[in-house]
Amino acid sequence: MIGRTPHARRAPSAGRPAALRAGLRLAGGLKVGLYGGTFDPPHEGHRHVAEEARRRLGLDRVIWLVTPGNPLKTLRPASRLAERLALARRGIRGPTWSVSDIETRIGSRYTVDTVRWFKARYPAVRFVWIMGADSLASFHLWKGWADLAAEVPIAVISRPHVALRSRFSPMARRFAGARLPVARAAALATSPAPAWIYIPAPFLFVSSTALRNSDLKSLGARAIKGADFSIEAPPDP
Repeated sequence: MIGRTPHARRAPSAGRPAALRAGLRLAGGLKVGLYGGTFDPPHEGHRHVAEEARRRLGLDRVIWLVTPGNPLKTLRPASRLAERLALARRGIRGPTWSVSDIETRIGSRYTVDTVRWFKARYPAVRFVWIMGADSLASFHLWKGWADLAAEVPIAVISRPHVALRSRFSPMARRFAGARLPVARAAALATSPAPAWIYIPAPFLFVSSTALRNSDLKSLGARAIKGADFSIEAPPDP
């Protein structure tokens, strides 16, 4: 979903037949957060970022985008997309959550293309890109990162160990004038891009890396334990 090359395509592969079966029903006027990652595995720290963004920004819905791959990360051999989707759908449930493999369906490898697909598909929806501060620290390595910042408002939720480094990252410096104060968090979704916000939040010291390096036999149970995040609802078809 992210990468190092400097320029992004102007349009994703939105014409693919699979895109017509996305299973995402988004009414005009909704404020929707897009939260992408490998989620290898999904854990409480991920939920914390998504929930803080949903609550503080006043979002109607958060879509968890389980990416097929990440050029900046090496997935463990067993980390098949189907496995990661299954883990996410087991734990991420509720009327305000959706789990999607839309990037696989539309053939998108990069976040900027995914965002452009959503904007073209749902022009009346207000989208926000959600990420943890660890992603802000490396945002300048993403393919078309400056284009992405100009496409969609971005919400950054603080994460352990990277707070200082992320706030002085190339992205934070380049778009310093587009940063909103925390008091205006509820206005981010309706703000024209570029616009972004850094939201301080309590730290949860958990990571996918730590879970992967622990007992892999109990990986699914430990990743999902306590992660039935909301009232149960079926995943998108």
